[in-house]
Amino acid sequence: MAVERSRGWVFVAGIAVFASLLTALITTVVSRGQERWYPSRWGADDQRGAANRLTPAKVLEAKTAITAGKVYQLGHVYEVGMPLYGSRHFSLLIPQAFEMPGKNQAVYHDEIISGELGQIGTQFDGLGHLGIGDLFYNGNRRSEFAKANGLTRLGVEHVGAIVSRGVLVDVAGYKGVPMLDGGYEITSADVEGALKKQNTTIRPGDVVLFHTGWGSLWMKDNAKFLANAPGIGLGAGQLLVKQEIVLAGSDTWGVEAFPNPDASLTAPVHQLFLAKNGIYLLENLMTEELARDQTYEFAFVFAPLRLKGATGSPGNPVAIR
Repeated sequence: MAVERSRGWVFVAGIAVFASLLTALITTVVSRGQERWYPSRWGADDQRGAANRLTPAKVLEAKTAITAGKVYQLGHVYEVGMPLYGSRHFSLLIPQAFEMPGKNQAVYHDEIISGELGQIGTQFDGLGHLGIGDLFYNGNRRSEFAKANGLTRLGVEHVGAIVSRGVLVDVAGYKGVPMLDGGYEITSADVEGALKKQNTTIRPGDVVLFHTGWGSLWMKDNAKFLANAPGIGLGAGQLLVKQEIVLAGSDTWGVEAFPNPDASLTAPVHQLFLAKNGIYLLENLMTEELARDQTYEFAFVFAPLRLKGATGSPGNPVAIR
C-alpha cells in the first residue's frame, strides 16, 4: 500500500515537472517569437530604420527615372475643412499686421498654426508613431521614450531626406475601376498583377506608392473618405518587406485597408512596417495625375520637417519624371 502510494506521488510529481518544463518551453518560444523583430538589422541603437537603404548609389539611381523633367506635387493643400482622422484638428490664424520702424512702411504677417502637425493632411509616419503594446521600432519601449514634450527616441528628426526611385502601383487601373471599394484589401496578387501590367519592378530601397482612386473623395465627400478605405493587406505588406522598400504611400488616410478584414485586428500593416521593419508610411497623397499619365517610375523627393521628438511630419512630396 505504501509502495503504491509512493509510486502515485512520484507519478504526480513527474507530471508536475513535465508541465512546468512545457510551460517554460512555450513561454520561451513565444517570447522569442515576439522579440524576433528586434534588435534591428542596422544595430540596436538605430533610429532611422529603412532610411539606411538610401545609399549614394540608390540616390543616383533615382535620376535615371527623370526623362521628361515633369514635376508632380503629391501633397494636398493644408486647409480648414480637410479630412481629419478621429479628434485631430487644424487651424491657421493670421494676427494683425506688424509694422516695422522706418519711413518705408514695411509691414509683415505671421501665422499661428494649431494641430497635430505630423498627423494631419498629407502626413509622414515616423517610427515613433505606432507600435505593438509598449514596444516600438528596435525594441524601444514607449513607457521610456514617449514624453509629454516630445519623443526622446525615434523622433522624426532622425529620418533625413528621402531621395530614391519611386514606383506607382495603380491598383484601380489594374482592376479597371476609377476607385476601389472602401475596405477593399489589396493582396500580393494584386500588387504583382498591377506591376506586370505596368511592366514595372520594385527594387530594394524604392519608394512604393499606391493609387486606389480613394483620393478623389478628398474635400468632396470627407465623411465617406474617412468612413473606411481600401489599402494593402498583410500579404501585400509582407511582399513589400521582402522587397526591402523604404516607404509605402497611398491616396488614402491609412495606406492599409480599413477596417481590416479580420475584425480582431487594427492597423497590423502599420505594425509590420513601422515597428517590425522600420519602413515608413506616407498617407493622403495625390496620385491621380501620376496614374493618368501612366507615370509608373519616377524620382521621389521628400524631406520630413526636422521636428525634434515628433511622431511624423507634414509636407509636399514630389515625383519627377
